[in-house]
Amino acid sequence: MDSPYFPSFLRVLLFGFWVLALFPEFVVSITRHYTFNVEYLNVTRLCHTRNILSVNGKFPGPRLVAREGDRVVVKVVNHVSNNVTIHWHGIRQLTSGWADGPAYVTQCPIQTNQSYTYNFTIVGQRGTLLWHAHISWLRATIYGPIIILPKHNESYPFQKPYKEIPILFGEWFNVDPEAVISQALQTGGGPNVSDAYTINGLPGPLYNCSSKDTYTLKVKPGKTYLLRLINAALNEELFFSIANHTLIVVEADAKYTKPFETDTLLIAPGQTTNVLLKTKPYFPNASYQMAARPYFTGRGTFDNSTTAGILIYNQPLHQSSLKNLTLLKPTLPPINATNFVANFTGKFRSLANAKFPVNVPQKVDRKFFFTVGLGTNPCPKNTTCQGPSNSTKFAASVNNISFVLPSSVSIMQAYYSGQTNGVFKTDFPATPLNPFNYTGTPPNNTMVTNDTKLVVLKFNTSVEVVLQDTNILGAESHPLHLHGYDFFIVGQGFGNYDPNNDPAKFNLVDPVERNTAGVPAGGWIAIRFKADNPGVWFMHCHLDLHTSWGLRMAWLVLDGAGPNQKLQPPPSDLPKC
Repeated sequence: MDSPYFPSFLRVLLFGFWVLALFPEFVVSITRHYTFNVEYLNVTRLCHTRNILSVNGKFPGPRLVAREGDRVVVKVVNHVSNNVTIHWHGIRQLTSGWADGPAYVTQCPIQTNQSYTYNFTIVGQRGTLLWHAHISWLRATIYGPIIILPKHNESYPFQKPYKEIPILFGEWFNVDPEAVISQALQTGGGPNVSDAYTINGLPGPLYNCSSKDTYTLKVKPGKTYLLRLINAALNEELFFSIANHTLIVVEADAKYTKPFETDTLLIAPGQTTNVLLKTKPYFPNASYQMAARPYFTGRGTFDNSTTAGILIYNQPLHQSSLKNLTLLKPTLPPINATNFVANFTGKFRSLANAKFPVNVPQKVDRKFFFTVGLGTNPCPKNTTCQGPSNSTKFAASVNNISFVLPSSVSIMQAYYSGQTNGVFKTDFPATPLNPFNYTGTPPNNTMVTNDTKLVVLKFNTSVEVVLQDTNILGAESHPLHLHGYDFFIVGQGFGNYDPNNDPAKFNLVDPVERNTAGVPAGGWIAIRFKADNPGVWFMHCHLDLHTSWGLRMAWLVLDGAGPNQKLQPPPSDLPKC
């Protein structure tokens, strides 16, 4: 019988605390609830004030913090006139594809004054990812960091940092980016470029009317900082460097890597890189510029400018004022430094140890060869266009198919309900229908086919995809992002992929595992993954201009036999088109 002074529930509670104190590994994962209000926010940059779209009145948006194993529930409420969705970029979304977020692929967008709750569990991932809008170009201002901490009582496989700092690169437009892409799609020409790049929303002192909007990172001497670098820019891969400081890469796309040192990084839109910054052991009589500027190899126009922040050592009170410090500047590679890029990306290797093994598919069930690049569409009758010629519009494609999104239903809803007629086809070609010398002289006919075709994969299929850049309208680097998966980059090279000789050079021991990888300008990469996540998964270039032009496709992975191998039913609040 309970003592009135010590009821049984208190005894159970105390026993629970005692168990947790003695066996901390029993700490279970928790559910973390967030509310994201998509709302207008007045922001002034470069002497231009714009009414931008934001989340919770913050630009960049709020941090989403969780631990590996946690369930995350985010209620997104739309208070603006635009339709909106949010994508949790890099989250595996095992069987929870309804929470992935790409508009018209896994859901219809959230309409004005409507809401949708994204519900997912973080499995086997720790590090840095990002969330962003996934409709049209809204991610220009709707983005923020996802910080996944290791499970309780698990440590980093590198030195514990003194402090962790997210650094988000973005792109600022003085005008509404929606007007920019709308005009470009109408005229068929290249879009007006952005007016600045930003570090944590601030362009920095190298732009007119911007010196007050400079990101400052204050550090202490003799400490190790973890910088969580995120490229949330719309259309540009970026070089990044901090003057007179070496960075140690330890993680990419929420997967640990073998550490390596570098003075300069390349980071593509959608990619994340965690680096250790070891500060100098003394107070230097200098401040240090950190700078980012684009890597660009294409033919079109681009924003050829540099965003800069300042790294400052906290000076003791008796030291001279900051104004007397020398400002040291980093040296960034040339704009088109493709050899540097190939050398840098080649340094990434998975940690591949007993605790963090790599499960690279050694045998492959299905092989695909996809060309990625630009092309053209005909200009509508009796109009003049601003594409490569006045009778054509710019387009982009995978295996010469420029992917058309449906507008009245999402692809996954159509698949799940069995009503796929007129929504999508399942005959996406495994290889180009009209082969040519991909990195040589381009063919005369550059017209693309506009269609909605998917590749269907049986559950647990081992897949290899070779992604080949083409020279049509200029060789260009394409950062390809695959939703719902991390993939292993087993090979890369310049020129045309050679199926007879290149596979012998594949790394099947410790290849890097990513969700976004650059197809080299005038070259190829080979990736492998196991199709163990049922649902419809978008794959697209993460340069939003190319996505808008049609450089996108989707995989349909069928259910497996087991109970945890099936796409969950759609949530009751899934938005309607």
